Amino acid sequence: MRAGTGGEPDSDAGGKPDSAVVRDALGVGVAVGLSGFAFGVTSAGGGLTLLQTCALSLLVFTGASQFALVGALAAGGNPLTAAAGAFFLGVRNTFYGLRLSQLLALPRAVRPFAAQWVIDETTAVTLAQPTRRAARIGFTVTGLTLYLLWNLTTLLGALGAKAIGDTDAWGLDAAGPAVFLALLAPMLRTTIERAVAALAVLLGLGLLPVLPAGVPVLAAALAAPIALYVAGRRQTGAPNDAQEEDR
Repeated sequence: MRAGTGGEPDSDAGGKPDSAVVRDALGVGVAVGLSGFAFGVTSAGGGLTLLQTCALSLLVFTGASQFALVGALAAGGNPLTAAAGAFFLGVRNTFYGLRLSQLLALPRAVRPFAAQWVIDETTAVTLAQPTRRAARIGFTVTGLTLYLLWNLTTLLGALGAKAIGDTDAWGLDAAGPAVFLALLAPMLRTTIERAVAALAVLLGLGLLPVLPAGVPVLAAALAAPIALYVAGRRQTGAPNDAQEEDR
């Protein structure tokens, strides 16, 4: 039996064949990468220049944050508020990185470059693999495919925005959030996770008509501490209720 990097068995030791990992990674990379076209169109339609649009995909490279930023700017939001909303959406990648750094165990020289590819899709593919070897292949193929396609389709979308005309009529601005929700939904496995997601939606949609563009996204972040506080109160109150019943 051969061993993969870090002493873990590779795909020939009962794990997933390398070809299957590559196939799955390519599927995710291609499917999500094509939605970069929607971002390019939305960004250009929102008033950003071709250079600004392409720079966002090259340097930021986290779809939900990019859509949140250009959406807030297009709605007339303050640039600082729009950037703050995008930043808070992107913070989740930091937590992904903490998990993936242990799982992938990449050389130190490679880590700064790999960090650019730590996003929802690469994390999902990586965590689904049974071995470190498969995880590295999944991460690399997904990241490379998605990065290249996302930037290419962003460029094409920005260039084609004028030909499309009214981008609002096509509803392309909904593509990014739709992809994000499709990736997020399977991760909501516990009651507390579903409660946080539901409360965030209520806060975001409820405050949308009364707050400036970009601010509802920031307010939706309050869903996590509120839900955790309520859950903690219930847990601490449960033993007291049990004691009262015993009496």
